[in-house]
Amino acid sequence: MFDALKVKNDCVKWIRDFFEKNGKDCNAVVGISGGKDSSIVAALCVEALGKERVIGVLMPNGEQSDIDMAKLLVNHLGIKHYIINIKDAFDGVVGAMPFELSEQSRINLAPRIRMSVLYAVSQSNNGRVANTCNLSEDWVGYSTRYGDSVGDFSPCSFITVAEMKQIGALLGLPDCLINKVPSDGLSGKSDEDNLGFTYAELDKYIRTGEIEDAAKKERIDYLHKLNQFKLELMPAFKPEI
Repeated sequence: MFDALKVKNDCVKWIRDFFEKNGKDCNAVVGISGGKDSSIVAALCVEALGKERVIGVLMPNGEQSDIDMAKLLVNHLGIKHYIINIKDAFDGVVGAMPFELSEQSRINLAPRIRMSVLYAVSQSNNGRVANTCNLSEDWVGYSTRYGDSVGDFSPCSFITVAEMKQIGALLGLPDCLINKVPSDGLSGKSDEDNLGFTYAELDKYIRTGEIEDAAKKERIDYLHKLNQFKLELMPAFKPEI
């Protein structure tokens, strides 16, 4: 049975240990989307390092319908934050392309720009960038390569969505952040609409191997195999010299 309190406390210690070894006195830089994952990662960093060493970065692409949720989180935690609108950068890249970008390229461009912004903020503020992905998303590759899939440290890569919610409650986060319907904020659809199965089904399958719908099992297995490369180091040729 999942012991949320133990995992939360162990994760907080892990974050402290990471910073002790990989950036003593550095700040944690977290991209704040207004969803549960970035909220929980930011809250874990606050508990581990203190609110003075956590910087939130809000990065709307023009108008963001749920920007109030991101503002709620940074105000709730009392952390320093920046609001950096990426619309000009996004439009500039799209406009400079000598061809029409595919729909998926346009969708993935925003998170890749956001990660560049996070590293610019981090490098100018003695920071380390937090990866905010969870196990459920990583399992089926529901992240953008070199976008939200990267970072300097990853507190929640082995924690499922259901488990994240339990940790979020222990951290005292507002319920509207913990249980907000997950959405990529890019395609206009919920995560579960895009994936074709629920996180509850996925989490149960990950932890127990059990799933009732054979078609959903096949799709999960397909996505897991297709996207495993995102979790591996870049292949590199090593010559025999």
